[in-house]
Amino acid sequence: MWSRSIWGLSIAGAVAFWVTNLAISLTPLAADYRDALSIPYAPMLIEAAVGGTLAGLSVSWILLRFPHRVPGRGPVTKALLVCLLAVVVVTVLVEVPGKLLGSTDRPFHYLLVATGINVLRFSALGLSIGLLCLHAAGRVRRRTSGAGSS
Repeated sequence: MWSRSIWGLSIAGAVAFWVTNLAISLTPLAADYRDALSIPYAPMLIEAAVGGTLAGLSVSWILLRFPHRVPGRGPVTKALLVCLLAVVVVTVLVEVPGKLLGSTDRPFHYLLVATGINVLRFSALGLSIGLLCLHAAGRVRRRTSGAGSS
């Protein structure tokens, strides 16, 4: 079940997630968000690495375990759809309660910011995993078609 392919896909997705998080964290909007919610910078980067790895493992597992049950025409579309589902789940289970029950002065504003950040991070994760799946599928196709032509 935990083959090399799932680890390769999940690590690539986690790296894309973390790099996107790093780029976002350098913006003034993210600085305001961290300040309003009292989020320290270094632990946030570590949490993004852990969260990206868990999200990458989940998305990779779903794509490798249920490739024909995920709607979409190719691996990139399928990965992005699974990531869209992940954004919805994270928003409903984590962000909505955290922002609406928290002590910020503008909970809906920060909920919108958090959702936007998650859409960007999960899109990068899904795109990287989908492109790697597409690349791997092309390699397998070339290998199998090349063996029969000799």
